[in-house]
Amino acid sequence: MIPLKVLVAGGFGAGKTTLVRTLSEIPPLLTEQAMTSASVGVDDADLVPDKRTTTVAMDFGRLTIDSSLILYLFGTPGQSRFWFMWDELARGCVGAVVLVDLRRIDDCFPAIDYFENRRLPFVVGVNRFPGADGHDPVDVRDALALGPDVPLVWLDARDGDSGRDALVALVEHALARTAVAR
Repeated sequence: MIPLKVLVAGGFGAGKTTLVRTLSEIPPLLTEQAMTSASVGVDDADLVPDKRTTTVAMDFGRLTIDSSLILYLFGTPGQSRFWFMWDELARGCVGAVVLVDLRRIDDCFPAIDYFENRRLPFVVGVNRFPGADGHDPVDVRDALALGPDVPLVWLDARDGDSGRDALVALVEHALARTAVAR
């Protein structure tokens, strides 16, 4: 059995908790807390008006791919005040799925920068919020300043099949990078 640690990262409200919850075969560990008036002016929930909670430490889930591979999913908190957790969460990971909400594209840059600066494999998952499918992948890649080697996938964090496809893309990408490094 090969266990792989995978991070699910991205900006506030990009769908990280939803993806971990959707993919986990066990009841996920979620550290969500109710958003309070203290977050007004700090967390921009205008485009996600139904969002009532936020992750304050991490989310955790598990997904068995087959008899030889288990993925341990760790969702990162999205707000900068919780970024101190990222180094601990990233220790030992094979890579990350960085979720992007194209309505708030600037929110994903800290996550992309984090993995690029540490040379950790990642894929960018464009979460299918309203309007996401109307964007050309070449334009999205340019807007995110992604290199040609970074996989770009469209997914719906509520749909297990598209979430698994993003994880497969990540594992394949990480394995390809490992093979090239040898």
